[in-house]
Amino acid sequence: MTTPPQSSIHPIRVALVEDQGGLRESLTKALAGVPGITCVASCANAEQALEELPSAKPHVVLMDINLPGMSGVDCVRHLVQLVPGVLVVMLTVFDNTEAIFNSLKSGACGYLHKPVRGRELVAAIREVAAGGSPMSARIARMVVQTFSNPAPSPAAAHPDGLLTEREQAVLDLVLEGFPYKQIADRLDLSVYTVNFHIRNIYGKLQVHSRSEAVAKLRKG
Repeated sequence: MTTPPQSSIHPIRVALVEDQGGLRESLTKALAGVPGITCVASCANAEQALEELPSAKPHVVLMDINLPGMSGVDCVRHLVQLVPGVLVVMLTVFDNTEAIFNSLKSGACGYLHKPVRGRELVAAIREVAAGGSPMSARIARMVVQTFSNPAPSPAAAHPDGLLTEREQAVLDLVLEGFPYKQIADRLDLSVYTVNFHIRNIYGKLQVHSRSEAVAKLRKG
């Protein structure tokens, strides 16, 4: 499993997935020479990332959401299976709540709004490697506003025994606004097991996102 280092002896291995060459180069330069961080790969699209990153074994991947061909969201979904333990931070110019939650549902741990300054980028890498979920203030505000609506009662989320006890526990924490890493810690699960439960929950509720799940549970 690819586990982020806990000391400065072993640097955090970072990979970039960004289709704009100029931006990809500037991000690479921003990371060059930063203590405790080393850039191990730089990819122009999702397909290249899925081919090269399993052998590069990055701890953290900075992923553009709007890639040509396969999207960044779909790339994350495959990448977390190919590189166990990898931590993905999405980069985007879009203010799209649905895209944010689709990324997090796919396995991303953070979300930054472009353009990203070098200092913010380095701080985000260190934060996610330490177990956090970095988000730009603009993105965090959108997430908070989405979660500020009252959550449905736990009983409403368990119609006719539709969800297992474990799935119910995961869903309750999702609705309370906990990131997947914290849900995993609270329930003593891996992040990938949490992702597995989330996929099952959405399948049983016949929804594709947290917002759809909330809307359906309120109606119920």
